[in-house]
Amino acid sequence: MSETRTVTTVQCRRSILQAFKVKRPVFIWGPPGIGKSELVESIAKELGGAFIDIRLGQMEPTDIRGIPFFNKELNRMDWAPPVDLPDEEFAKQYPIVVLFLDELNSAPASVQGAAYQLVLNRAVGKYRCPDNVVIIAAGNRESDKGVTYRMPTPLANRFIHMELRVDFDSWQVWATQNKIHKDVVGYLSFAKQDLHDFDSKSASRAFATPRSWSFVSELLDDECDNDTLTNLIAGTVGEGLAVKFAAHRKVAGRMPEPSDILSGKVKDLAVKEISAMYSLTISMCYELRDALENKKVDSKKFHEMAGNFFEYMMKNFETELVVMGAKIALKTYKLPIEPSQLNNFDEFYKKYGKYIVDAGN
Repeated sequence: MSETRTVTTVQCRRSILQAFKVKRPVFIWGPPGIGKSELVESIAKELGGAFIDIRLGQMEPTDIRGIPFFNKELNRMDWAPPVDLPDEEFAKQYPIVVLFLDELNSAPASVQGAAYQLVLNRAVGKYRCPDNVVIIAAGNRESDKGVTYRMPTPLANRFIHMELRVDFDSWQVWATQNKIHKDVVGYLSFAKQDLHDFDSKSASRAFATPRSWSFVSELLDDECDNDTLTNLIAGTVGEGLAVKFAAHRKVAGRMPEPSDILSGKVKDLAVKEISAMYSLTISMCYELRDALENKKVDSKKFHEMAGNFFEYMMKNFETELVVMGAKIALKTYKLPIEPSQLNNFDEFYKKYGKYIVDAGN
């Protein structure tokens, strides 16, 4: 038997957008915590649409089909449509409405049966999907030790199935766009294998996933003492990774301030710890973007900062770090850097231009 084909977040996004054009429902499979719902929500946002998240594992059949009641005017039994499904009045406010049926295969057979009618006919009971509604579902695999039920074959045959895998490059783009803490992005850029260590056979309650690392990012508070913070992180991604991450942060804290580097006050790097250098690179990218977006500097000052950014990386970092920093600034953030305004851009491009171009492919 051949292995199941898997896709990255970027590949999955492209496929979903294509499926939306012909209103074909998609089912995203994958282990817990890898960002299935976040992916779908970001697509809805990108399209300027509405995102409706329905957790089927927590629902009854009547939540989908509606509730029966006696219609006095018609003198017969009638159906009240479900309030969670988008009606025409709601849908006409948006160019597209993404109806996300999460945890579909965690729902009992009776609920899956109601969802089957919705997916198959774009209708259930008296409810009809407006024309601009697209349907997408998601769930964990049976091997993930979650609460799952085997999906009926007729229902499965109505979906385009995709199994999502964790891909560091896709996550890094998302993390830097959403300003996940520099130490989290820096550490995982150094130890990519620690982004996801979910093992369905392990008895551990805490394990690392893209979702749990975003929780770690939220927990990082300068006012929290180290012991409490380590306990919290251990309870989020596991004790082993918590200890490694704490050691990384200790060294990263000895790095120079990114504002001092971008202003030209600091040009050298005394601490040559590679994992901490990743955090420093991320923090410089954040500082450079914030200075522009918050209008802290004019164009001339911004290009001085950008020049110091490239100069510092070329002087102190290995090629991989230089490429990562430049890729985030130029490709992820699309910062309006004019090469003619940088004294050192020709030198930079001569040394690293090929790698930047290759990184974008």
